[in-house]
Amino acid sequence: MTVHSLHPPAVTKFNSSNRWLQLILGIVCMAMIANLQYGWTLFVNPLDQKYHWGKAAIQTAFFIFVLTETWLVPVEGYLVDRFGPKLVVMAGGLLVGLAWVMNAFAASLTVLYIAAAIGGVGAGAVYGTCIGNALKWFPDRRGLAAGLTAAGFGMGSALTIIPISMLIKSSGYETAFLYFGIGQGLIVFLFSFFLLTPQKGAVPHVAKVVQSSVNFTWQDMLKSPVFWLMYLMFVLMAAGGLVATAQLGPIAKDFNIADIPVSILGLTLPALTFALSIDRVFNGFTRPFFGWVSDHIGRENTMFIAFSLEALGIVMLFQIGHDPFWFVVLSGLVFFGWGEIYSLFPSTCVDTFGSKFATTNSGLLYTAKGTAALLVPFSSMLVAATGSWHAVFYVAAAMNMTAALLAILVLKPMRARMANLRPVATEFSLNEAVVVNQ
Repeated sequence: MTVHSLHPPAVTKFNSSNRWLQLILGIVCMAMIANLQYGWTLFVNPLDQKYHWGKAAIQTAFFIFVLTETWLVPVEGYLVDRFGPKLVVMAGGLLVGLAWVMNAFAASLTVLYIAAAIGGVGAGAVYGTCIGNALKWFPDRRGLAAGLTAAGFGMGSALTIIPISMLIKSSGYETAFLYFGIGQGLIVFLFSFFLLTPQKGAVPHVAKVVQSSVNFTWQDMLKSPVFWLMYLMFVLMAAGGLVATAQLGPIAKDFNIADIPVSILGLTLPALTFALSIDRVFNGFTRPFFGWVSDHIGRENTMFIAFSLEALGIVMLFQIGHDPFWFVVLSGLVFFGWGEIYSLFPSTCVDTFGSKFATTNSGLLYTAKGTAALLVPFSSMLVAATGSWHAVFYVAAAMNMTAALLAILVLKPMRARMANLRPVATEFSLNEAVVVNQ
């Protein structure tokens, strides 16, 4: 039940510098947890060489990390919406630091797995909080803010991946785990002291897209068909992209092009190495880019364009990806059409269900990534059953195209019909107090 007060609340004066500072703090914190996911691959071989546990057993730790990082975000988001971002990110910084320190001394798989779970909880706390806080501080630029914050996670390891690799070679993986674990955790811990939730009137409420004037609790949101439609679309996009991109290495080897040199703009690298490098750049750049686009032309219109682009890229990658040059270019196109889901879906969620419980609600939607990850192993099974990548590519493209059509043909009219949605084109909502009975 929603109650509108008869008297306007005290309005805090809007200060643009406050929210940009909050955005920068969130981006830095996201960059500090990026290595827990994107830097992990550097440690697998050294761990196996020392303990001979087997790569499959070591990679189980990564699966545990992803599981705890994804599925606990709604719980952490609930704590943020209830107690504010400071304490949750502070705890997250301590946990991610502890996890890598434990990895440095882990002499058994059990300790490695426990550390992975601790790191996942910490990373999820930081990720969910920073995304949710950006959505609250930038109601007028939610797509851009969420995109920039998510890009911090997607590209955050770019500056530290070489130093970590060099430290592993010179001093051992234990030293790299220890030093970077303490450093990354400490930065997150210190930055957490400056994170704030915006007070009423502290942010502008002028936007070009449809936004809700009602704040839905997570219980009410789960009763909405719109949420489950978005969840389905998120799963389709995340799974379709993961299926196509997680198998990039095996695909390049099966195409017999992995080690063939490719030259683009004066830079020459083996095809697979070039593809992996350019993919990371595009995967980060697409998040703020399409987020910014969606702030101007609408979420569903942008989804249709981006999702269709990835479907096209996947089909073309199969058709002409046997050429090393096109393999590199088209893999970049696939990532460019995929990474934006981490800005578009959170923005659409908060536009639809209100900003008061943004961290909890967007965290629940984020669990779709975990659901999608469970579907990825089926791609290997499909290749084994059919003997080629043909079916995998077309299934992935079909999933993306389905999500694109659902966005424009189903989600857009459904959101428009929601009784509590209206365009926010004036600052009237600054003088509107919305209280949600919990």
